[in-house]
Amino acid sequence: MGDGRVSRESCGNRKKKVEAMGEGNDVWEGVMEATKWAQENKTDPLLWSIQVTSILNSAGVSLPSIQLAHRLVSHICFDNHLPITWKYLEKAMAVRLVPPLLVLSLLAARVVPHRRLHPAAYALYIDLLNRHAFSLSSNLHSPNYPKVMASLHHALRLSQPFSSPGLLLVHFVFAVVSQLLEASLDDDGLLQPQDALHVDMLIDAPNHNKDALHRKNTAMAIQLIARFLHDKVTSRILSLVQRNMPAHWGPFVHQLQRLAGNSILLRNLKHVTPESLVPLNFNSTAGIKLLSSEWKTTPKLELSAVMAAGADSCAVQSRHDSWSLLWLPIDLILEDAMDGNHVAENSAVEVLTGLVKALQAVNGTAWHSAFLGLWIAALRLVQRERDPSEGPVPRLDTCLCMLLCITTLVVANLIEEEEGELIEEAERSPTNQRKDKQALGVRRGELVISLQLLGDYENLLSPPQSVIWGANQAAAKATLFVSGQSGYLEYTNVNDLPTNFSGNLRHLIVEACIARHLLDTSAYFWPGYVSAPCNQLPHSIPNHLPSWSSLMKGSSLTPQLVNVLVATPASSLAEIEKIFEFAINGSDEEKISAATILCGASLVRGWNVQEHIIFFIIKLLSPPVPPTYSGTESYLISYAPFLNVLLLGISPVDSVHIFSLHGAVPLLAAVLMPICEAFGSCIPNVSWTAVTGEKLTCHAVFSNAFILLLRLWRFSLPPIEHVMGGAATPALGSQLGPEYLLLVRNCMLASFGKSPKDRVRSRRFSKLISFSTEPLFMDSFPKLNIWYRQHRECIESTCSTLAPGPGGSVSQIVEALLSMMCRKINRSAQTLTPTTSGSSNSSTSSLDDALMKLKVPAWDILEATPFVLDAALTACAHGRLSPRELATGLKDLADFLPATLGTIVSYLSAEVTRGVWKPAFMNGTDWPSPAANLSTVEQQIKKILAATGVDVPSLAIDGNGPATLPLPLAAFLSLTITYKLDKSYERFVVLVGPSLIALSSGCPWPCMPIVGALWAQKVKRWSDFFVFSASATVFHHSRDAVVQLLKSCFTSTLGLGSACIYNNGGVGTLLGHGFGSHVSGGISPVAPGIFYLRVFRSIRDVMFLTEEIVSLLMLSVRDIANGGLPKGEVDKLKKTKYGMRYGQVSLSASMTRVKHAALLGASFLWISGGYGLVQSLFTETLPSWFLSAQGLEQEVGESGVVVAMLRGYALASFAVLSGTFAWGIDTSSPASKRRPKVLEIHLEFLANALDGKVSLRCDCATWRAYVSGVMSLMVSCTPLWIQELDVGMLKRISNGLRQLNEEDLALRLLEIKGTSVMGEVAEMISQSRF
Repeated sequence: MGDGRVSRESCGNRKKKVEAMGEGNDVWEGVMEATKWAQENKTDPLLWSIQVTSILNSAGVSLPSIQLAHRLVSHICFDNHLPITWKYLEKAMAVRLVPPLLVLSLLAARVVPHRRLHPAAYALYIDLLNRHAFSLSSNLHSPNYPKVMASLHHALRLSQPFSSPGLLLVHFVFAVVSQLLEASLDDDGLLQPQDALHVDMLIDAPNHNKDALHRKNTAMAIQLIARFLHDKVTSRILSLVQRNMPAHWGPFVHQLQRLAGNSILLRNLKHVTPESLVPLNFNSTAGIKLLSSEWKTTPKLELSAVMAAGADSCAVQSRHDSWSLLWLPIDLILEDAMDGNHVAENSAVEVLTGLVKALQAVNGTAWHSAFLGLWIAALRLVQRERDPSEGPVPRLDTCLCMLLCITTLVVANLIEEEEGELIEEAERSPTNQRKDKQALGVRRGELVISLQLLGDYENLLSPPQSVIWGANQAAAKATLFVSGQSGYLEYTNVNDLPTNFSGNLRHLIVEACIARHLLDTSAYFWPGYVSAPCNQLPHSIPNHLPSWSSLMKGSSLTPQLVNVLVATPASSLAEIEKIFEFAINGSDEEKISAATILCGASLVRGWNVQEHIIFFIIKLLSPPVPPTYSGTESYLISYAPFLNVLLLGISPVDSVHIFSLHGAVPLLAAVLMPICEAFGSCIPNVSWTAVTGEKLTCHAVFSNAFILLLRLWRFSLPPIEHVMGGAATPALGSQLGPEYLLLVRNCMLASFGKSPKDRVRSRRFSKLISFSTEPLFMDSFPKLNIWYRQHRECIESTCSTLAPGPGGSVSQIVEALLSMMCRKINRSAQTLTPTTSGSSNSSTSSLDDALMKLKVPAWDILEATPFVLDAALTACAHGRLSPRELATGLKDLADFLPATLGTIVSYLSAEVTRGVWKPAFMNGTDWPSPAANLSTVEQQIKKILAATGVDVPSLAIDGNGPATLPLPLAAFLSLTITYKLDKSYERFVVLVGPSLIALSSGCPWPCMPIVGALWAQKVKRWSDFFVFSASATVFHHSRDAVVQLLKSCFTSTLGLGSACIYNNGGVGTLLGHGFGSHVSGGISPVAPGIFYLRVFRSIRDVMFLTEEIVSLLMLSVRDIANGGLPKGEVDKLKKTKYGMRYGQVSLSASMTRVKHAALLGASFLWISGGYGLVQSLFTETLPSWFLSAQGLEQEVGESGVVVAMLRGYALASFAVLSGTFAWGIDTSSPASKRRPKVLEIHLEFLANALDGKVSLRCDCATWRAYVSGVMSLMVSCTPLWIQELDVGMLKRISNGLRQLNEEDLALRLLEIKGTSVMGEVAEMISQSRF
């Protein structure tokens, strides 16, 4: 304290000293002296800033100055903690004498820890944050921006080295908000020491005089946190932390939730509420940018009008139909899976799981909507097949498997996937204690909602006649449980229960979910689930009847109980495990009884346990080596009766298809191969007595196993068909052979159990089941491998002549087989044999001698069979053997060793392909005649094709001469119609039937109608099936017919036609009700979608489909824009008195229908050609289309703008949907490995076009709509795709999007890429104008 004179003298001396220093070298001493002088004289901050600027400019210091920031903050904190000094600091920040962000970071390190000791400083710091922390863009243009950010990196005390200035913006914003949050929690008494995000605070003793200021500061800090979270720029920057820094984001969210949930001070604030601080969508994948009320997504392309035409009386497509179309691909995949001519090697569960995930992402719906779409599609499948036509194809049991087992497993997969991710996330958390704890995700609750909503679809829930009993039992179980009498049901038969137990398919669905622990019994209490209370029970409990409960209580497998268990499906895994134990440890009789039970009703209708039964059967087909085994032959021979029961039990067409749907075909093939190898190498000297009492030999067991193995791939097709192996989805592609099945099997077993999803899924499987993970290859089965090589040579027609070497064992077997085949013919076998052998004289050989010579291993007989067939066919061609004798001989050969059917099929198919045989005249004398009903079949074919909308050339057959077939085909046909269609021959018919149809369909017209007519004569109840198969032949030879069929699919689904605007279309119109004579007057029309799904595999060259589907999509878009009317109808309407009405169809309605069209096109592209066609679409078709835009009529006026824009959006949706179907939206599909390369090729084209390096010929509006549309869909629906792409490519696309005024989309594209571009994105966000 001095007097005024001393003070004035001191100030005067200091001013002279400052001026002197300003002229000298020590500039910073001068600046600080000037500051102290101004502080003491209370100089105006503006004058102070001018003086400091002058000093720094004269010294050549660049502004803003980093060193000045450090000196001013050090000067203030806290020796000069005065209002005037804070004003100087604020003025320095305002006029950019110092970098504002650096000052704020320096203050944060000094002020926040001492906020209780210096509350006024904390208040001023919060005020400076409000003034300067939200003006990030101004900091980016300072001349020394990189140096400033490097200094900021040091001030933030970051552990990682300095890399990107933009990245420091993210760290700065997050550090400031985190520090404010932690301080607010601490000031509110809510901070726990172990939860601290930064260094410990310096806490002084409480000062009650400052409590009011402390509370005010805390309120200001909370309000500032809310501003950071809601500001359009800082919220977007914080979303980068959420996406790319999960380790920091998790604790931050946890503390924010604690503040929102527990802070009393927060609840008393007027402008900030707990709900606004932590909204419901805070943890969504979209990021917290959605918190900003100023941030909105608005379409860039606006249209003033949409031209439409039509009449007022025309109904617009219903809302339900529109919703159902969102899930159309599920309907198509389910229906395609019913194709009995195709056995898939991959699980339908996996295909549908990926499809549902893709559709849920693209449609942007809640999970309960996706689940509901899945249930409804499966229910529609069942309703289409509730009265199916007969034929060698899967029927209702397979459809019910799809609904009640496969679909349920899809839902289980989706739920377990989410819960597996939660477990994995918990394991990564430092606070994790239990790694296998139950984690319940959102999808379980969504499943409950979907099943509750499903009750509103009563028409779809009506059960077919064959499952009414099961539905009533499920309803009775629920009713008795609700009534508290759940134990009653096991003592009575459901047929004896009161009639008010009327169940439907929803009851069965719920039971299937409960069995897999997706639901619990609380579902029984849902409103309306139980129709009536149980008040009519009898007073006495009926006598105990044999049932599954008897087995579980210890009953032995008596014949009566076995009969009951064979006819009644099991309902729980424990019951199946009990039977499995009998099959492993029981007596020989009990083992056979157990095998019979497993292959009974439980396999085809045990929907609650079907996946377990399949694996148990596969396990039993590979029994263990007996402890007492010794010998040279395979130990499997001793299991012959047991294995034969299993082989016959799974041979029906529905059973094999159920294995296929579950993806068990590779596993099944792998256990059948050792059986074939063992029994095919065994000499039939030993026989057993089968369950039916028949004599069982090793030849019989081999044949049953071998024929079943052949049915697991399309073995009879020529190599050109195998080109289509990659031309469909993984579950739909043609199988390439046994070596491919083994490869799939090896991959399945090697990969299972390595992900958290698999660990959750494994809880459902029985602990009794395990499979060896050792890889298997064809070399492990030498005899099978030799046959397969011979089969390939035969099917490829590489041999012009077939002749065994003279005198060898094969030659002897050939002669013995020919003798056996011709035993009823008064001719010598020598006349049939193309070579002469001196080792034996066939003319004197007796049948017994021939049969004795045939007591050889089955593999040797199969090796000789092609030579036998060649000799027999040659003899028939030269008139030495009549057609009837040839057919009889082939049937005798097949009866002797049914396994020869495989060789017969492959040989005759190859001979038809070679085309060297003369035609056979089907005149009724030499060969059977189709004349009796050929004309009827022809008329039915015309009716089917006309009803489908396909215009084909005349199908007239020349009536002047008899119908003809290639000789090998005629022989094949004559063989097949000799079989009786009873259960004992079914396994043979389902092998040769599809092969006959495939072979006939590839022959010239009218071979297939002739075959169909002859089979319809033999089995009239199969008439519809063969007529339908004959109709499909048209598409084997005519691309135009395929295109017209596709066009019919588009117009029927979208409701496009001349009747009115948007006729009723939808799934029902596309798929109809299957096919068959369901209407009076003969065969009913076949819906176009059903027809296409049954014929697309017969299209030899599917590559042309890509361009055709794109063309049909563009035509559909034009019709949609015109209100659903073709262009000609629109032109006519324009000329009428009133012309076209304005605004009849809104743009949003048109966009919805365009999406439906794209969805349909993408579905057909994926199903028809899989990843092969999808790759062609991205790399060839779309670039070519934009470069040429061929075949498009350029619209004019306002309507032209609409059509052009809608075309761009249609192509964008079509492309992204096709990609999601083929590759998936994540990395779970093997096909996803192909995705990055294909996408980069396509994006390279987009980038070149956006850069002006490529000249486009399409409409500008179409191009803009396509680019913005495809990138928007990738950003919102498939972000993982973007993360896989090259950074440089994404930057080029982002720059191009900004040129199209799509700045927000350009940002979002780079945001998703991750940390590699986070700094650049932050700088872009800071400079953006939202």
